[in-house]
Amino acid sequence: MNDHHASPSGQSGQSDPSAQSAPSAATASLTTALTADLLRGALELERTEHGLLPHRLPARARAQYADGQLAMAEAQPSGVRLVFRTRATVVELDALRTKMAYVGAPPRPDGVYDLLVDGRLAAQAGVGGGNVRTVDMTTGAVEFRSGPVGTVRFGGLPDRPKDVEIWLPYNELTELVALRTDAPVEPVPPGGRRVWLHHGSSVSHGSDAASPSTTWPALAASAGGVDLVNLGFGGSALLDPFVARAMRDTPADLVSVKFGINLVNHDLMRLRAFTPAVHGFLDTIREGHPSAPLLVVSSVLCPIHEDTPGPTAPDFSTLGEGRLRFRAAGDPAERAAGKLTLNVIREELARIVKQRSAEDPNLHYLDGRELYGEADSAELPLPDDLHPDAATHRRMGSRFAERAFAPTGPFTDPGALH
Repeated sequence: MNDHHASPSGQSGQSDPSAQSAPSAATASLTTALTADLLRGALELERTEHGLLPHRLPARARAQYADGQLAMAEAQPSGVRLVFRTRATVVELDALRTKMAYVGAPPRPDGVYDLLVDGRLAAQAGVGGGNVRTVDMTTGAVEFRSGPVGTVRFGGLPDRPKDVEIWLPYNELTELVALRTDAPVEPVPPGGRRVWLHHGSSVSHGSDAASPSTTWPALAASAGGVDLVNLGFGGSALLDPFVARAMRDTPADLVSVKFGINLVNHDLMRLRAFTPAVHGFLDTIREGHPSAPLLVVSSVLCPIHEDTPGPTAPDFSTLGEGRLRFRAAGDPAERAAGKLTLNVIREELARIVKQRSAEDPNLHYLDGRELYGEADSAELPLPDDLHPDAATHRRMGSRFAERAFAPTGPFTDPGALH
């Protein structure tokens, strides 16, 4: 598969992508069965009454928690894409989305489908209809409203054999219903590209990137010439053993884990529990990937939690301004009792990696502030005090690629040096 696209600067070198999805006179009359060999980035596919629902955790892992946040996050297909070879000039995808909404908060942006042709961003579109899941953050109440299947149509594609990728929205559950084209479709056999398996928080999941192929992991994967499996779960990078086991059992050449902000957000554990939990997570990964380069990444800068513990709370006073921001609800004095802050976590992660790397030379550490630090915060502050914007995703993707895939980086390709 070839999933190169726009550079980390966000420039595709093409005309306005959205203009290229205009209707075409050609008719998409051929229907291709949606099967696992047409999908990348999902660990499992669930057959629903409508079609296929990609999952980023297997059923065994999903049976080991009762957390609605993680259930929603793992079923949002960040990094999942349809990949096929065709000479079609028109591609249509029927999909049923489930969109999130929050009472009193501004509407969440609609999901974006990115169409890549031979590795370059060629068009973008959205799907109408769909379901809406509305959450009241003050009470926890959830309301579900059902809606119809919608269609994404891309026309005017070049009439020649080509590799096509459709990256699914990272912020909407997406049930794949039907794929139609005006020429036959065939799977793209897995190529010689290395597979990068990554786990992290909502920042890795994609919030609030411009589109699915421009989340920072997607941009870094493109720059590094690798195939991405993104296990970034919004609000849910919590050292869960079932995630470690899923990573252990997923084929990969390169592995990374990014921990910090969610542990503070939830005020989930104290330092005493954190240290052995990190060791256990890494031990489990090493059972399945004993010698793969394994990169431990700490949180990017988040000023509200650098030295103030969690929990993180919505700042409802900002809703009158048409936005929702977050605040740290902990007390800095509680660090003495073992409460976690981002600086505490970074220091301990660095210590753990240094200790383990004496016997594990393929284990590495990256301070997340090298991806987004104090100078970046002054220039590109976190809009809601917690999540990066699209420009920051581009910057983080570029910087990760520069550090991880460089000739001296932990993810360098030995074959490329000869």
